Amino acid sequence: MPEQAVLLLAHGTPETVAQIPDYLRNVTSGRPLPPAVIEEIERRYTLIGHSPLTEITIEQARLVEEELSASGQPIRVYVGMRNWRPYIPDVVRQMRADGVQEAAVICLAPQNSRTSVGLYRRAVEAEGLRIDFTGGWADHPLLADAFAERLRPAWNKLSAETGAPVPVLFTAHSVPCRTIQTPTASEGQPRLWPGQGADPYAEEAKRTAAMVAALLPGIPQWWFAFQSQGASGGPWIGPTVEETLQAAAAAGVKALILQPIGFLCDHVEILYDVDILFREFAAKLNLRLERPESLNASRTLASAVADLARQGLARLNNG
Repeated sequence: MPEQAVLLLAHGTPETVAQIPDYLRNVTSGRPLPPAVIEEIERRYTLIGHSPLTEITIEQARLVEEELSASGQPIRVYVGMRNWRPYIPDVVRQMRADGVQEAAVICLAPQNSRTSVGLYRRAVEAEGLRIDFTGGWADHPLLADAFAERLRPAWNKLSAETGAPVPVLFTAHSVPCRTIQTPTASEGQPRLWPGQGADPYAEEAKRTAAMVAALLPGIPQWWFAFQSQGASGGPWIGPTVEETLQAAAAAGVKALILQPIGFLCDHVEILYDVDILFREFAAKLNLRLERPESLNASRTLASAVADLARQGLARLNNG
């Protein structure tokens, strides 16, 4: 049997503020950003001190290895990043040097946008490794369980402190509208999702949110918004978190839980965008905003990823 492994893919993050300009060039595929945008991102990283995405992802890989070993399938789990070290091509070359011939590859962005996830896949395929690629797993029941496990104690606590069940706002990272246009859209008249041939990202993100909400039947109301719209030209999909918070405050809501269900660990879009930016915005609306602990080293998340890995390895063996 060919030597097999598992490869987890993530976005990547710089280790220091000084590395941010180089990192952003990777994110934009070399397209220059205005100096003011770079300075703002440097400021945000400075405020949070450090983005722990890489070390948390490596810990998640270790937990997946443990899950696979416990089920009688000991196998090595590698981590590759698209925009920073360890870069995907470097990791795949190391896998080949280690004797790996084929791999179950899982993108740690559960909701699949063909544009972004497609870049991950192409980066792996370019290195000639035989792979089974899991691009989207937004509706995996263990993913919903993992988010619900984090949400439940935070929701119970805030509801008890305010004396009534509080609503929940689920979020996922926004993407430019152009990335979810159908490939058959006529020029000048783009057809956006939903629809035949549409990018599944927005629909999958909302489906994950609905699955998590269903596991907490006491939630009186929940909303969904897209966060962290970028500074690149053109519109990004919404509604925004700010718009949703304004609507909630106008409806008389005084406290809510915000849970990002598009992210699997702490990084700048949580530690700055949620913990600093959105919390300050909510406070100006006289609205208390709290969030649950991120999944990070969740054993349930590791079980979900291990399950995906087993399925991918089985498809390789049967192919």
